[in-house]
Amino acid sequence: MVKLNRLGRSGLFVSQISLGTMNFGSSGPGACTTGEASRIVGRFLEAGGNLIDTADIYTAGESEKILGQVLKGRRDSVLLATKGGLGAGTDPNARGLSRRHLTRALEASLRRLGTDHVDLYQCHVWDAHTPVDETMATLESFVRAGKVRYLGCSNFTAAQIVQAQWAADRARSTPFVALQAQYSLVARSVEAEILPVCRDLGLGTLAWSPLGGGLLAGRYRRGTAPDADSRVSRTKESSRAAAAWAKAVLDPVNLDIAEALRTIAGELGVDSATVALSWLLTNSSVTSVVIGPRHVDQLTGNLRASEFELPPAVIARLNDISAATTVKPVTGRGLLTTGR
Repeated sequence: MVKLNRLGRSGLFVSQISLGTMNFGSSGPGACTTGEASRIVGRFLEAGGNLIDTADIYTAGESEKILGQVLKGRRDSVLLATKGGLGAGTDPNARGLSRRHLTRALEASLRRLGTDHVDLYQCHVWDAHTPVDETMATLESFVRAGKVRYLGCSNFTAAQIVQAQWAADRARSTPFVALQAQYSLVARSVEAEILPVCRDLGLGTLAWSPLGGGLLAGRYRRGTAPDADSRVSRTKESSRAAAAWAKAVLDPVNLDIAEALRTIAGELGVDSATVALSWLLTNSSVTSVVIGPRHVDQLTGNLRASEFELPPAVIARLNDISAATTVKPVTGRGLLTTGR
């Protein structure tokens, strides 16, 4: 069974493996249909998972719609998280963390999800054009209206987290209790400043892309063309930012890490994904890892990490082989294009 951790400085307990739904409704090879999404959610809940994460921009809102459908009759068993702040098109008022956009974004998310509230509402990226006091006051109004239970942010820098928490403190309003950040064996830059700030200011950490875009699950190997249904193959032609992301995933240093990870996993008699996820969960700063399966079999394999314990010597080896990682957290612009 999946274990539970307390989320930051709150009374909420979340599963240390969270279900990310970015692939729900995706098109093309390996698309996650409503039927498969329902099976994934059912298996996740059976295993003791309780936190399911989505966002208004995932598959142009289709992820939230599908999730709303599959949660009918089991909404009370789930801690539902979504995000707002990104947008499409050229209208500057149709994106960002302003009162106007966030209010519209939350109402639209609630309609698609078929619920009157979300348990965790997260600012998807920092908005340099909106005063942080306006953003935090808007989020507080959501909490007071009963439409949101807890607040969080995603992809904020350490300084931005501090600014937001200070704004909430000045207004004596609800602070953030969670940060979603890119974190894995091939993306460890959050360890320098962001994780310490989260610990000091009471934010739990939800690690997204814990398998490095599939690299740490054995999806890509040096000298072998990626499968047609892999994320790299599906996104590398869609935009410049997506192509840059695909290139970064297959960076030679990252491929070296993936190869060393496979060796270690073989010695332990488990798959690479189990080791990569377990390594993250050894860090007390990590509250939960957000996995994004497109099939039930992928989910089942990932769930094993919650019960697998890495020997201290193996943890030290993994720390050493990943010390020179080069993948960095993506920017807001990259998120807008790639959807994460």
